[in-house]
Amino acid sequence: MVLENRQLENVGAYVHSHIGDGLAENDPVKPSVVYEIEIRERMVRVEEELKHQRELMKQGFDLMDKRFDVMQGQTDKRFHVMQGEMDKRFDAMQGEMDKRFEAMQEQMNKRFDATQEQMNKRFDAMNKQFEQVDKRLETMERRFEAMDKRFDKLTKRMERFMIWSFGVTISTAIIVITVLRAWPA
Repeated sequence: MVLENRQLENVGAYVHSHIGDGLAENDPVKPSVVYEIEIRERMVRVEEELKHQRELMKQGFDLMDKRFDVMQGQTDKRFHVMQGEMDKRFDAMQGEMDKRFEAMQEQMNKRFDATQEQMNKRFDAMNKQFEQVDKRLETMERRFEAMDKRFDKLTKRMERFMIWSFGVTISTAIIVITVLRAWPA
């Protein structure tokens, strides 16, 4: 439907922009009043059809918005239902886990301590990696600063070169003009 609407808009624009050319080719003299009226009526019909197509597109977009809203509501409902089921399962599992782990509390504490130590080691390793990344970024920043300085120097050299080139060109032109004027004719 979108492709058709674009085509209709393109056709309408093309007809509108070339209608005068077509009339001029068919009749070099002023077209008759009846023909002009027919053309205007056709233009009005085309414009009305384009307006109708825009309204249809708007209706389609409105229907899509409504459908998205309905889908969002359904998704929210499903999420809430799933959340309730998950809460129930979690509560049931929590009760079972409490019963099981009361007898094994010491073993869990040992496992927790071991896991905590491993996590601390991993966090230390991650901190080292972040420090290395920071060092790399600082090195890159220094390189960029060095490149900026090089570009500044190059820009200054180019400016000096352009000034000298312009001065030499003007001086050469003045000398040539002076020699040509002084040259005996």
